[in-house]
Amino acid sequence: MKEIVIDVSVDGEISIETRGFTGNACLKESQFLKDLLGKEQAKQLTPAYYQGKQKTKKYLQLCG
Repeated sequence: MKEIVIDVSVDGEISIETRGFTGNACLKESQFLKDLLGKEQAKQLTPAYYQGKQKTKKYLQLCG
């Protein structure tokens, strides 16, 4: 299940957490909230963000 969790602390600090998204879909789906709330103070990406983003290293044959 995909969900966006919004937490408002006692001092008014707002945090957004996405669950069930992989790759940069979490950023795209939560962008409307960031636009409404204003300037982003910090960003912490979860391991789910990096799923499917593993790059394969390719080596060139130098000899022979």
